[in-house]
Order: sequence, then C-alpha cells, then structure tokens
Amino acid sequence: MKSIVATDRAPKAIGPYSQATQYNGVVYLSGQIPLDPVTMQVIEGDVAAQTERVMENLKAVLEAAGSSFAQVLKTTVYLKDMGEFAKMNEVYGRYFPDNPPARATVEVARLPRDVRVEIECIAIAG
Repeated sequence: MKSIVATDRAPKAIGPYSQATQYNGVVYLSGQIPLDPVTMQVIEGDVAAQTERVMENLKAVLEAAGSSFAQVLKTTVYLKDMGEFAKMNEVYGRYFPDNPPARATVEVARLPRDVRVEIECIAIAG
C-alpha cells in the first residue's frame, strides 16, 4: 500500500503533490528546490548555495521516510544552466562520499520560482 511521507523540516508542497511517497520498501522523493522550510522563500545565493539548501531539504524528507543519502538509488538533477554543473557537482558530491547513486543531469529552460537547481531522488525506505 502506498503511504505519504511528510515533514515540517522540508518545504511544504507548493502544488498538488507530496514531499514523497513510499511503496514496497522504496521511497520516491519529489523534486526539491532551494526553499527555506520555515519561510518558504527561495534562499539567496549562487547555484552552490542553492544546491546546499536542496540537499538539506532532501535529507529531511529522506530521514522522515527512515532513509538516508546512503540508501539513495537514483537522482535526477535539473539545472537552469549546464555551465554551473561543476559548482553544483562539488556540493552534491559531499552528500555522496561513497558509492554514489545513479544520476541524470539535464539543463532545463525554467524551474519553479526561477531557481537555479532542482533535485529529485529514489531511495530504499526504512
């Protein structure tokens, strides 16, 4: 049976979706953008600062699902500008120091609230 994962430690959904859903031992996290979970405002800064906030938001949702970055199977990174890949990648890599997950990274024309980065992931739950 599908269950919904939600936490106040990550931004509330800004549309008709859940922070994550869990099914059969796998948790599917919706894309996170660099919103401060308290103010629900986009954080200031470059793609590195925004990536840091996104990863902390993902961490909070993973923990709410009883999971962690060590359990992540796949991520998808959406960048506004592929020229910022190296800066995003440096921050991202700190969260996956060993055995990183599979990943796709794509440049997109526009992201919600005109942020520079959005990341979603799939992980083992519990």
